Amino acid sequence: MNGIQSTREFLKKIGMPAGDDYQLTTSEKRFSDGGQYRFEVPGIQGPAVMEALLEEIDKYGLYLHRVTQTKGIMMLTDSEISRMVSLAKAAQTDLILAIGPRATTDTSASVNTPEGVRMGYRLRGQEQVLRAVEDVRRAASLGCHSFLVYDEGCLWLLNEMRKAGEIPAECHFKVSAHAGHGNPCAAKVLELLGANSINPVRDIQLQMLGAMRQAIDIPIDIHTENPKSTGGFIRHYEVPEMIRVAAPIYLKTGGSVAQTHSWDSTVSDAKLRAKQVSLVKRMIDEYMPDAVWSKKGMIK
Repeated sequence: MNGIQSTREFLKKIGMPAGDDYQLTTSEKRFSDGGQYRFEVPGIQGPAVMEALLEEIDKYGLYLHRVTQTKGIMMLTDSEISRMVSLAKAAQTDLILAIGPRATTDTSASVNTPEGVRMGYRLRGQEQVLRAVEDVRRAASLGCHSFLVYDEGCLWLLNEMRKAGEIPAECHFKVSAHAGHGNPCAAKVLELLGANSINPVRDIQLQMLGAMRQAIDIPIDIHTENPKSTGGFIRHYEVPEMIRVAAPIYLKTGGSVAQTHSWDSTVSDAKLRAKQVSLVKRMIDEYMPDAVWSKKGMIK
């Protein structure tokens, strides 16, 4: 037995896939209500845009399970957070806010350099970790309990705080694609650290996605399309297969409307994002009509 085969056998012994899933095995895993897929719209940066998105989605006869803000909690006032929480409750959707220092004046600004971008939005120093926790405490006090995490150490700490009752037990943590994870072993580590869902790299291929699903039980979040700054590619035709091999899955839709990840979205952007959701739903209905869409209001 050669070295690589020995490693494949060891991976199987510890419950991990022996390689990428080129057979594209059908996932039998599901959300708690039996659903295979849910819709998420990212990049909704404030209450006015969120309200426009939810109104437009309703016009298409659709609904969302997640609305995600990506510019950071520190960029929102208390009243804006409270308004977004109220909108989410009325629409029976989950609101996810991005945590951690996001201002370009601190050392995280290195993410905007050619070299620094490789580090993603990970936090620098323990003081930044403390500030990230303050973001969570503040938003939780205003009624938001779902958060977008960019740093594995921060994720571990937040999970320990959740277990210890330092933050609400109902807090959920979603790992961002900007953390840069794209393999089953990395996904398993994130699950062990307390992640409630994982967004792998945006260009992950189906066989890689299938192997990742075999390694973990928590939902996977996958971009059906992307802003120009992260490739601008649209994967709508792949969505039925994404659902089949990776369920339970959140379909992150509407990103191609934006120029960048933290694009300051507008009301017109929100309406275009709603249209993108309707286009993806049409693909599902056409090519995988038996796929089970989670019920409205099932947000955990």
